[in-house]
Amino acid sequence: MRPVTVSGQRDGARVGPLWMVWFTTAWLAIWTVQLTPVQLLLPLQLETQGGEWIESVVWSGVVLSAGGLAGIVVAPLAGRLSDRTRWRLGRRRPWAIAGSLCAALGLLLTGIAEGPLLVGASWVIVSVGVSTASAALTALIADQLGAQRGAASAAASSAQAVGVVVGIGAVVLLGLSPGASYVLLAGLIAVIGTGTALLLPDPAPPHPALSDLHRHQVLAAPRISSLLDNNFRWLVTTRFIVNLGNAFGTSLLLFFLLHGLGFPADSADDGLLVLVIIYTVFVVIASVLVGIITDRSGNRRLWTITSALVQACSGVLILINPNFATTACAAGIMGAGYGAYMAVSLAFATDLLLDPDDHARDLSIVNNSANLGQLLGPLLGAGLVALVGGFWLLFAAAAFCSVLGAAMTLRITTRPSL
Repeated sequence: MRPVTVSGQRDGARVGPLWMVWFTTAWLAIWTVQLTPVQLLLPLQLETQGGEWIESVVWSGVVLSAGGLAGIVVAPLAGRLSDRTRWRLGRRRPWAIAGSLCAALGLLLTGIAEGPLLVGASWVIVSVGVSTASAALTALIADQLGAQRGAASAAASSAQAVGVVVGIGAVVLLGLSPGASYVLLAGLIAVIGTGTALLLPDPAPPHPALSDLHRHQVLAAPRISSLLDNNFRWLVTTRFIVNLGNAFGTSLLLFFLLHGLGFPADSADDGLLVLVIIYTVFVVIASVLVGIITDRSGNRRLWTITSALVQACSGVLILINPNFATTACAAGIMGAGYGAYMAVSLAFATDLLLDPDDHARDLSIVNNSANLGQLLGPLLGAGLVALVGGFWLLFAAAAFCSVLGAAMTLRITTRPSL
């Protein structure tokens, strides 16, 4: 019999290239519809509400954080329900489809909403849908993969950066209005989210008797939740802190171009697109390379620490010389560090799971730690900007959080596969 890891997955379990294609495409759609509004559409909507520019920054932070908190509450609940689902359609598939359709509805509502309160309420619906679909898709890594977890995690992570380019590029190059942009995004997630969920395999969970046999073979003890494991809790905490640092460095870039570097309003979106493209190239390269390397070497903790420290360098660079050329260089450094970090830390999390009956719930919490950092970042970052009337404290905080997350990762001890 092949060895079984503590998460219940056989070490040698592999999937074919088509599985990776559909999985990557699903994540590309999810990240496109989530991050295009965060980076461009929502700030533009809220920028037109009138008042001082700092007020617009604060409203942007409030709206994004409200959506993020809703998603954080929903994700583990949806994951738990997915873990317990035994429908003919599948275990993960129904929740991926439902989440995709919910996100599409929320995007349509956001496109016609006026005023920060209605925009925020509509964005909450989008976040609930995205979190539900993400919970189901992330669980597939632990459900079906063993030796390719790093590669699959890299696919999900690199799709995040590519999704931003696809979304912002479509909006800018096609000259779409915010309303038309939201319609396009809604169609994208409805078609691709549902289609890939139907195409990805969703095998039934093992028979309870077989699961019990594997669990006793591996743990020789009663069922233990990953949430009680110190290593798992440390990883969740560090994912939050490093993602908070990333959000400080990226989520308010449009406002930084407008009010920190003095870009004209009619060219700021072009500058943002350039930065996003640079960031994306380095995210994709770093995530794919590091994901494959850690699948072969197995030393995920070292790469998790290293990538967080690389991310920290970007904030320091902008502090030293805040201009567009330096910001472009920092975008590449941030992308390399963050892409590598997200790929290896997600694979690291799957290695620390203890029970296959809780894959979706536990990995939803792992995703939530990243999402909480990304979606509290704009709110806390807006406060830092308002506090000093500028952006230097924001980038200092980005560097500090990245270093802190790297240091805290030292507390995690790796668990060998059995």
